[in-house]
This record gives sequence, C-alpha cells and structure tokens, in this order.
Amino acid sequence: AGVAWLEMLAKNSSKDRVVRIPTITDPRGTDFNKAKQLGQTDTMISLERRAIAAFVKMGVSMTDTCINYQTIMAPVFGEHVAFGDTGVVIYSNSICGARSNFEGGPSALSAGLTGRTPRYGYHLDAHRQPTHRFRVSWTPSSLNEWGALGGVIGRQSGNYWSVPIVEGIEGHPGSDSLKHFGAAMASFGSSALFHLLGITPEAIHARDLKFEHLPVVNISKADVMALQSSYRVSDEIDVVVFSAPQLSLLEMKSVAELCAGKAFKKPLLAVTSPQVKPDSDRMGYTALIEDAGGTVFAGMCFYQSYAREIAEANGWKKLATNSAKMVNILGGYGYTPILASMEDCVRAAETGSLA
Repeated sequence: AGVAWLEMLAKNSSKDRVVRIPTITDPRGTDFNKAKQLGQTDTMISLERRAIAAFVKMGVSMTDTCINYQTIMAPVFGEHVAFGDTGVVIYSNSICGARSNFEGGPSALSAGLTGRTPRYGYHLDAHRQPTHRFRVSWTPSSLNEWGALGGVIGRQSGNYWSVPIVEGIEGHPGSDSLKHFGAAMASFGSSALFHLLGITPEAIHARDLKFEHLPVVNISKADVMALQSSYRVSDEIDVVVFSAPQLSLLEMKSVAELCAGKAFKKPLLAVTSPQVKPDSDRMGYTALIEDAGGTVFAGMCFYQSYAREIAEANGWKKLATNSAKMVNILGGYGYTPILASMEDCVRAAETGSLA
C-alpha cells in the first residue's frame, strides 16, 4: 500500500509534486548487490525499486542513511527540520540543537513538498525544558554500554513528551557514543530530546534550563549492566549484526581491526551508509571484514530488511549485536537478541559463542 501510494503521488509530475526543499531518505530494505545473499526475494527487491523510482520522480535525494548527521546533512542549532527516523530526530534535537518532531513518512514527505511543518512540540521552546532529572555515577566506555544507559533512561522517562536531563557524565563523549545513547533512548522510551549537563548545546550551563525543582533519579552502573544482562539469555549465536544505527567510518575501522586475521564460523554483517562505504573500501576496512568471512552492506537497515523473512531463510535465531536499539526491536521479528560489546561480538563470530 505504501509503494502504491508513492507511485500515485509521483504520477503527476507537476511542480506541486516535486519537493521544494532538500529532502533525503532513510535506509532502504535491501542492498541490491547482496539481496540474494540475504535470501531476499524478487518481490522484495521489486518493491524497493518501485519506491526509489517514485521518490526520484518527486526530486527526493536517495541518501539511504540513518546517520545523515555524520555524513551529508547535519542540521545546525535552531534549524527547523522534519525527520522521520527516531535516531536522527533525537540526535538532531539533542546534539545539534535543531528542532524536529517524530514525523511519519507521509508527514515528512509533505514537509518536503510544501517547505512547511506544523509548529508544535519540539519546535517550541516550551517543550524543550527538562521534565525528568537523572544523575549517573558512572560513565560508559563502550558503545553497547552507552546504548544500555540510553535504554535505562528511556524506560524511566516513559513517553514522547518526557525530556530527560542527565548529570554526572564525565568528559565529552564522541559522536558514535551519543548516537548509540540517543538511538536506544528513542527506542526504549520514545524520547525525542535529551540534555547532557555541560555537554549538549542547550545545557552548557545549568542556568540555561529549569530543572532544579525536579526530583533526582540516580542511575548506577549496576542498573545499566542489568539491562544488558537481560538480553544475555544465551552464549551460543547464529549471526552477528552491526547495524541500527548504520556504522560510521570510525566504527567500520574498529570492526575491521578486530576482524583482521580471523576466520569466522558464523556470519557477521556490518551495515553502513552509501556515503561511508566507498571510504571503507578505499581504506581497506571492507576487505579486512570480508576476508575474515563477514559481509559489508550499504544503504540498508537490518531490521527493515524483511528481518523475519531473512531469519527464516538463513536459519538465524540467536543474534548478537552491540546495538541496544536493535536488541529492543528484534524480539518482535522472531529473534533472540543478545547485547554484547563489539569485541565480544567479533569473537563470537569466530568461535560461535560468547562464552
């Protein structure tokens, strides 16, 4: 139905059916070069191609990425945007200081066609003040830990209109750490905005926000490890997947260095953006991963790639990943997801077990 609607909308090529502001796309459901390797059918591939043709006719840029803020189009402070990807929205709002609500596909496309988006929610100052106050006694050191912390805070924040402010983070976490933190928070709690005191642009100084009246909720390392442990139901694995969000160039480098010289017993999938993939090829990261028996995919999202169907086609059930966002999602697709560090995931691909 979604593809048919797009085709109907694109059928009339008049100027009101062409986007009037820069409009980009989230990841596809397939990497056309490796669709058969995943076990995707001709019907799945055809639907993707039809959707692309309709978008192109409307002037949409086929970026196929959920990390546009790390590659092609990072919004700037105060800029009003209309994004649909929850990880993109929470990063844009929180780290960039831009302004967006969670948009559905039709409303995001409408914004592209009209150059307008409704003036409510996180476009307004009033909704960007903290509603929940968290104090952490420990700073994560790996991407899975950052994601797990985001998951804990997301669960306790509770809903889309909750805005957590987090105190106690030491140092200045990098883009990938904050990417996993925000993506997990958005997944576990439907959160669209957070503030890190002294770090994120709207919370550089305590005086910039009103939160002193809020009760403090303390978050310990044990709380974060408990969430991670709740997804460690098995040591045996069928597949390792690095995705959701797509991997940055630095993440690709880290995975590649861990893969160097190894020979995998289990499939390892590394999913990145079409913008990062050529650099990964040029710098030798793709070769290191694939020489070990892994596969690098570009332009797709694992859980949007007909995840249930490819699990059945490949006999995958137990899936290890370092993405807290993904473990929160994949249970609904028939997987038993396991959250572990990048290092442990690569080791599991080599040995077949996280033990």
